[in-house]
Amino acid sequence: MPRKLRLEYEGAIYHVMSRGNRQEDIFLNDSDRLRLLETLGEACAKTGWQVHAYCLMRDHFHFVLETPRANLATGMHWLLGTYTVRFNRRRQVFGHLFSGRYKSIVVDGSGNGYLKTVCDYVHLNPVRAGLLEPGQPLQAYQWSSYPGYLQPPEERPAWLRVDRLLGEWGVQRDNDSGQRRFAQGMEERRSQEQAKENGDWARLRRGWFWGPKAFREELLEKIQKNKGSERNGEELRESDEQRARRLIQRMLAEAGWEASALGATAKGDPVKAGIAARLREKTTMPWGWIAKELGMGHWRTAANAVRVLKSTTSF
Repeated sequence: MPRKLRLEYEGAIYHVMSRGNRQEDIFLNDSDRLRLLETLGEACAKTGWQVHAYCLMRDHFHFVLETPRANLATGMHWLLGTYTVRFNRRRQVFGHLFSGRYKSIVVDGSGNGYLKTVCDYVHLNPVRAGLLEPGQPLQAYQWSSYPGYLQPPEERPAWLRVDRLLGEWGVQRDNDSGQRRFAQGMEERRSQEQAKENGDWARLRRGWFWGPKAFREELLEKIQKNKGSERNGEELRESDEQRARRLIQRMLAEAGWEASALGATAKGDPVKAGIAARLREKTTMPWGWIAKELGMGHWRTAANAVRVLKSTTSF
């Protein structure tokens, strides 16, 4: 069966979900959950993603992501692969952690309530799973973005964007009053959730997009333009490589180096290590590509040089 087309474009919003392989747990303890959120933050720094909502469950997670650049697939490949490596390394095991490809649904972000619906769906996941007692407030479940919406802005992760969802709730100001209004509305929504199954939820689980008919037609036009093209994946990789190479050129200029110096200096040179560290922070390019581009030999040589640099400087 052919794979479904991954529709990517600048400014797209997605509801993304991924489950554990064979429905096994992807989080064995709170340290794993913290590690996933740290990895998500790194992915956002590399890709420019903005997160509108997330929820971590035992064997799966939900994200609502906005992609200013058309890079969902590249970022998710890095995120899932990196978390898997870290999970396995901690337990000295091997193999797949996630089940096949992640699922993504394109969400209409025009302000007509569709983003609100999907974020509410994500934030109410612990309620549907029976993880909260009747008397517990929704923010008692700490592994979702919902408690972050009720925190002062300076205490939230930089990658969590709250203004669009609050706006669709009619909350104009991100202050104590606005947060109380949001919390009250969510608790009312929670009561409705417990009273009966929301018909929107079923459509969210089954569909490939979430929005009005006009949004569907717009997406179909985008798909038609890309249909039959085998260049999409290559174009995305080319774009990422171009961005990484621009970063290399900028850092070489800052160091006063010519590109030819990369092949004439030691593999573990601190300047090379600094560029490699910045590439790992700001792009999704793998160690092998970085080592080759910078003339650092084996990828382990590049990784070790960065490790030494970070241990001896405040980089």
